[in-house]
Amino acid sequence: MIKKCLLFVIFSICISHAVNSQHSVARQWNEQLLEAIRNDFARPTVHARNLFHASVLMYDAWAIFDETAQSFFLDNTFGNFTTPFSPIPKPIHKEKATKEIISYALFRLLKHRFKDSPNSTETLNALETFFLSLGYDKNFISQEYKLGSFAALGNYMGAKMIEFGLQDNSNESNGYSNKFYQSVNTPLLLDTYNDNADINPNRWQPLAFNLFIDQSGNPFQFNTPSFLSPEWGAVTPFALKEDAATILNNGFDSYIYNDPGPPVYIQDSNDNGIQDPYKWNFALVISWSAQLDPASTILIDISPAKIGNTSISDFPDTFEEYKSFYDFDAGGSAVKGHLVNPKTLKPYSPNIVKQADYTRVLAEFWADGPDSETPPGHWFTILNYVSDHPQSKKTFGASTIELSSLEWDIKSYFVLAGAMHDAAVNTWGIKGYYDYIRPVSAIRYMASKGQSSNANAPSFHPHGLPLMTNLIELIENNDELAGNSNQNIGKIKIKSWRGPDYINNPDTDVAGVGWILGTRWWPYQRPSFVTPPFAGYLSGHSTFSRAAAEVLTLITNDAFFPGGIGTFDVI
Repeated sequence: MIKKCLLFVIFSICISHAVNSQHSVARQWNEQLLEAIRNDFARPTVHARNLFHASVLMYDAWAIFDETAQSFFLDNTFGNFTTPFSPIPKPIHKEKATKEIISYALFRLLKHRFKDSPNSTETLNALETFFLSLGYDKNFISQEYKLGSFAALGNYMGAKMIEFGLQDNSNESNGYSNKFYQSVNTPLLLDTYNDNADINPNRWQPLAFNLFIDQSGNPFQFNTPSFLSPEWGAVTPFALKEDAATILNNGFDSYIYNDPGPPVYIQDSNDNGIQDPYKWNFALVISWSAQLDPASTILIDISPAKIGNTSISDFPDTFEEYKSFYDFDAGGSAVKGHLVNPKTLKPYSPNIVKQADYTRVLAEFWADGPDSETPPGHWFTILNYVSDHPQSKKTFGASTIELSSLEWDIKSYFVLAGAMHDAAVNTWGIKGYYDYIRPVSAIRYMASKGQSSNANAPSFHPHGLPLMTNLIELIENNDELAGNSNQNIGKIKIKSWRGPDYINNPDTDVAGVGWILGTRWWPYQRPSFVTPPFAGYLSGHSTFSRAAAEVLTLITNDAFFPGGIGTFDVI
């Protein structure tokens, strides 16, 4: 079952970021970390790791004083790294001691992790202000904890996590840069519309911008961003077993967990290109892009009665099943919806909206606009929302014992962060090895080649786009795209979102949907139409979301979390 109404996920980003002093210290430090992520580069792999390492420190700070819990990092070997620990006397006030250890450990770790952030001054000042507000001494840096100093123990734990992070194969000391990966394709010059016909259509291609602004709104130091974390499969995971990894080489050794096998590769088509799974997939992207027009009057019901509730066993596996599952022309997929609200046992009321508005909001949300905490962080905002819900009972899993807010937060963060970290290690390891192409590169490549549906028609090429009436067509005489000298006759045109060529003033102009040259196709991205941001890694997003939804279901013992499916009023 797909957990929660999609609107819950979309508008969870609108939840207040303010820190409530009534929250546990774990929650307050989690909010500090999420805010630091919002002000950093949009790096979901890196931030999944930051969230996980922070949660490990918080968990161990609690576990060392618990009667039955076992620490994860302290007095253990994690990966190939051992953290010695000499037990200290149990404190009289365990929660106070835990709060002190957490605060010193997180203060040291986060100061280190975000010292080179593009907004480091703002972030480091915020961390220091919060730390001082708790009554702690920023100048106390001793790690001599054996005499019973909880502050020193926090410093020691933070220092050991920093040390661990410098050898966990993330290449943190070099800004997480790639050590081995090299793209086989030259960059796609997005704004100049150069011919893209000479690339390998099955491999990733860098994108070159006049000015690159990342998904968190930060100007980037290079205008051709590199592949994000293609070597991340080698990073020390949480629960993935190293001996279960397969080492494959596609230019460098990639550590692959749960290998799904290769993606579909382009085929040489003869007269019927749409039967090629590769071409069908990217033609689907074009078709759904044509549904983003604000002028469209098509209405759909986005209530839970019509969305979600598809079992994993019903997900498509074969090309024929994919074609049946996804509605190529009208959008959406074969879902069951929910007959009744599982809490009230009453049917859901219809929620009728313009399809184009809904689909654009989906695209904008998954583009991770400015101030985003990235997909792993999104799920921490959702967890925090669940934590604060008046119907929440802080019982963990199937247990009926209600926990303190501190214990609930620490355990929940630890489990969720471990899942997010492993999702990043697993998914980006696969991404790096298979090195697959993005829609913008694939569509411009095929449009540069021509059409693959009719060998007797102009611009035929086995790698061209499939011709489809009112979606992908050839430019003919008297077409408005023919050009002043008819230079475009016989080339490919597609009906799609028209892109930044039709945006002069981002505050007022609407590109809309219409016919454009296929070689000028753009993905729909909201944050900057003038300098479009880096295309999102949607497969990574969906992996984070599925893993997180399963974890939250197990934590709360409720597939819908407390209160049923959430709704949010948008002003």
